[in-house]
Amino acid sequence: MLRSPSSSLSHHQRQRTSRLSVSMATPLATRGLPLASRGPPSSSSSSWPPSPLLLGRRPSRRLRSSSPQVDAAAAPGKSRKYRPSFADDLLLAFFRRKMVEEVGWDSEKPGYAGLMEVANRLMVKGKSASETEQAAVRVLQSLFPPLLLVLYKALLAPIAHGQLAAMMLARATALSCQWLMGTCSVNSITLPNGKSWSSGVFIEKCKYLEESKCLGICINTCKLPTQTFFKEHMGVDLYMEPNLEDYSCQFSFGLPPPPLDSDKALKEPCLDICTNARRRRELGRNSGPDDLSCPQV
Repeated sequence: MLRSPSSSLSHHQRQRTSRLSVSMATPLATRGLPLASRGPPSSSSSSWPPSPLLLGRRPSRRLRSSSPQVDAAAAPGKSRKYRPSFADDLLLAFFRRKMVEEVGWDSEKPGYAGLMEVANRLMVKGKSASETEQAAVRVLQSLFPPLLLVLYKALLAPIAHGQLAAMMLARATALSCQWLMGTCSVNSITLPNGKSWSSGVFIEKCKYLEESKCLGICINTCKLPTQTFFKEHMGVDLYMEPNLEDYSCQFSFGLPPPPLDSDKALKEPCLDICTNARRRRELGRNSGPDDLSCPQV
């Protein structure tokens, strides 16, 4: 009688075959499971719990800024200090070059200090306050392409009774003129008809006024010519209100300025830091109210 091949195997051979099958089946059964389900490794391994790479997951990446965080909300009553950029230096050089072309003279001092000397020369060059104002208007006019001024006045200024043009100028001033005036921000103003426009610019501490140390330079090379320029060449009213106590200033685009004889800024006394005012006090010429007014206004 024939015997099957399996029955011909010895007892010892069957035990070896069984052990080999179990050892091969164990990794095949656990291959599809996560490594974490197989339990911790032996005590000789020091990498437990397993890393994300062993678990088949990518490690999470958090983007962190290399610069320190800055608190957006400044402390009340604490003014921010404006830090000029490379673009601001270019704007300063461009503005100074235009002023030098009008004056016909340049200072040997670099930067803002040199600009102030050129502004003083512009003030001295004019035979009258009106002549100085017109010279400053020409400087402002030379900063813009002529066609841009014409199109702005003809196309944008009439829209919505001038509101759009006034709001655009307020934002452009706050963005591009901090190198000249210092830290400033857009705010809301109230018009004579009671409406409120977001077309104001508040300057925390005007650098031009502080560095010039002269009310006459503020009035005749900044306030009056700037008001005239925006009205005549861009079609937008502007009223500037400098505060001679804390050197702040309020720009109100869309608000007509008062007549010169009722503008309170033109009636202010000389600044305490003005060299002309200090010299007159030393000579004892400040006994009357008229002697306190700035001789340059």
